[in-house]
Amino acid sequence: MTDKKTDIENKQWQENYKKLLPDDKARSNRSNIKIKPLYTPKDWDSNRYADELGFPGQGPMTRGIYPTMHRGQTWSQRQLIGLATPELYNARVKQMIAIGANALSMIPCNSIYRGLDVDEVDPVLLGTCGVTVNTVDDMARCLDGIPIDKMSIGLNDPIPFTMLAQVLAHAKNIGVPWEKLTGTSNQSDYISHFVANHMFYRIALKGSRRIQMDQIIFLKEHCPGWNPISIVGQHMQQAGATPAEAMGLTLCTGIQYAKDCIERGLEPDAFLPRFTFFFDISISFFEEIAKFRAGRRVWARLTKERFGAKDPKSSRFKFHCQTSGVDLTRVQPLNNIARVAIQGMAGILGGCQSMHTDGYDEALSCPTEEAALISVATQNILKDEAGMTDVIDALGGSYYLETLTNQMEEQIEAIIARIDEAGGMFEAVESGLVQGMIGESSMAYQEKVDSGEHKIVGVNAYQIEDDPTLRKTQPWPDQDDMTRQIELFGQFKEERDQAEVQRALDNLVAAARSDDQNVYEQIVQATMSNVTQGEIISCLREEFGFGHPLVMA
Repeated sequence: MTDKKTDIENKQWQENYKKLLPDDKARSNRSNIKIKPLYTPKDWDSNRYADELGFPGQGPMTRGIYPTMHRGQTWSQRQLIGLATPELYNARVKQMIAIGANALSMIPCNSIYRGLDVDEVDPVLLGTCGVTVNTVDDMARCLDGIPIDKMSIGLNDPIPFTMLAQVLAHAKNIGVPWEKLTGTSNQSDYISHFVANHMFYRIALKGSRRIQMDQIIFLKEHCPGWNPISIVGQHMQQAGATPAEAMGLTLCTGIQYAKDCIERGLEPDAFLPRFTFFFDISISFFEEIAKFRAGRRVWARLTKERFGAKDPKSSRFKFHCQTSGVDLTRVQPLNNIARVAIQGMAGILGGCQSMHTDGYDEALSCPTEEAALISVATQNILKDEAGMTDVIDALGGSYYLETLTNQMEEQIEAIIARIDEAGGMFEAVESGLVQGMIGESSMAYQEKVDSGEHKIVGVNAYQIEDDPTLRKTQPWPDQDDMTRQIELFGQFKEERDQAEVQRALDNLVAAARSDDQNVYEQIVQATMSNVTQGEIISCLREEFGFGHPLVMA
């Protein structure tokens, strides 16, 4: 088709469109990018293919970080599981593995996020949204019969990473070399906690920065298969950041952590291959796919241009994604099955390396067994029935998607420039700049929901009389089980060598007060000396200060 003919037919289409839809309103996505009704070669010219797309596993990395992507190896099905006692967690994990999950993801009880042991909390609150794992013995029961030398483990374990220390101690006790462990410290991004997930923010910024760097250095030497950093965009997006803001701010955090590593004397190619990312997937389907493609391209460029990385592995934008719990609704909860499936498709088409699909009932409680099974089945259906793994970057070359990817990249670059101007991510969150950006976006989105401009089925559109029988929830933990857990914890503390515990805590204090000792090494040693997670966190809070996030008025 000639350009002249295209122009004539385009003009005819525009005239017909305006006749049929004279009052068409302007539309935009969650990142406030205007959406046209139609995209053509005038929006994206395939002559830009080499510069903007290329091939999978090669620069500019838009199409994926591996040559074969999901056709060669599908994403890890890493279902987030947290359930009451270690025994119940272990049973649920084995059930998920039996139906297709091929990686672990452990979420602890909220008491653990608060840095408390089970004997410091009202028993009725224990285990309601995660597993109670305070000691190396608890971890051993969680992982009983699980081949930890063959299965990757994701630990939702904020600084000071006591759960990872427990895994290392357990591995040593059962004779598994640390070199054989693979997995990720999923909640190692203390900056995202300071900004948007205050429950995870246990220790003040300066101390968090020290412990994080000590963990990276310790694991590089002793556990090289472990990813010590997971840079989290999920928290910021769920707090209200737009998809473009979430990606831009997450990359800014990655820049900050890379600078910190270099300042500690590490070479870029020694740490960047172990950087991973963790993102939310909202219901804004094409926008999320474009977010991931643009972020992958920007990160590949940053690693080379800012940090001088030469190893191709350093430029790989490895990310885990989770379908968005924020988009799930309490009303008409079965509709959430469709939402999760759509979000899962966006993660796959965006090129994820691992994924968690939410239970349809997560707006109500921790997933019930039924909901958890459906979540795993959803991924299996997308993988094995829907043909989602047949083609790499199946939407690549779409006029709309390529245009949107470029627009997302422009917004991401603008955010990075703004944070650079503020002195970097650490300074930007200390000053409240980042929190202010997210707050403004959150308010703008909520106003669209309140006005009905943004429709949510069952909430502000297509409302029906809700069937309360559909609102099944995960039962509260059996109090006899929790009483037994507390009794086991008390027994553990009584039977340990108290002198050894005190020596380990003294060594931890000494490391925290020194300039040249590795704090994380002493956390691991303390765990192997049967110090509890609550005792370790309490000790470090005394030395580094309690985590008090900046609250914006």
